[in-house]
Amino acid sequence: MDRRAFLRAAVPAAAALSALPTLSRGASAPRGGASKTELTVTELAERLFLIRGGGGNVTVFNSPEGVLLVDGGSPEHSAQVLKLVRERTGASRVHTLFNTHWHWDQTGSNRTLGRAGTRILAHENTRLWLTTDVNSKWEHRVYEPLPKEAQPNQTFYTKGSLEFGGEQIDYGYLPQAHTDGDIYVFFRKANVLVAGDVLSVGSYPILDYCTNGWIGGMAEATETLAKLCNDQTQVIPGVGPVQGRADLEAEHKMLATLKRRLSDLLAQGMSVQDMIEARPTEEFDAQWGDPRLFIANAWPGLVHRARELGAHIV
Repeated sequence: MDRRAFLRAAVPAAAALSALPTLSRGASAPRGGASKTELTVTELAERLFLIRGGGGNVTVFNSPEGVLLVDGGSPEHSAQVLKLVRERTGASRVHTLFNTHWHWDQTGSNRTLGRAGTRILAHENTRLWLTTDVNSKWEHRVYEPLPKEAQPNQTFYTKGSLEFGGEQIDYGYLPQAHTDGDIYVFFRKANVLVAGDVLSVGSYPILDYCTNGWIGGMAEATETLAKLCNDQTQVIPGVGPVQGRADLEAEHKMLATLKRRLSDLLAQGMSVQDMIEARPTEEFDAQWGDPRLFIANAWPGLVHRARELGAHIV
């Protein structure tokens, strides 16, 4: 069972929980399976490929300047992922690792690579979340901080660009979307855009309200990413197969529509359960699945921004 299936199995309580188990970011949430899994490789372009099956997707760029990764999978699969990277590239070390956000199934290789001297690049908010306990109420867990050597050692606030191994790599901030530290990484020449968990495949996206993700930020982020693409762009989601611009546009339409609907339901004084029973997502459920976790996690962000959403609050 992957992380998203595990989380969708139960609807989170709206109130804060009084006692939460602690989870080290060097470990994983219980998922009922062995640590070894089958990894699959998808070729994206010359010297650029995708590893799936090791937690979150791992994008690998092999160049004369060194290996660059976007995300590192989950902690329990890190050794297996990095072994495959070595076998496929022939490289003994990873030069640069991007963290698209702080979640453990993206930052699972930070410990190993940080100790080896890899440059770990992320948004400053991601670094901050990795330095402290994170009370993830909707997961019923507290995540401990990563050790200093595993934290991002180069951060930014808005956007940046690298000339690396003959490729132009642009990266930028997607404010308060899935979390408040989401970034994209765009391999311009290869026309490959890594969207992280801002793009979800086969299930409603996760709105991590505990680290300031919310539905409005996700709607804006998917619109931003779609504008970066053309019809040939390969878009890499946080988990799942390669997508395209049309998939970003479909998610944006769903998010923008549900932001308006859920705001209107909040204006009527509806609770989380009231919203779920009102079935505002019904036309989207065939594509996106069970909406209960999505609605429950959207609710706190809407409440927090009730005044900002004045056009919908009466």
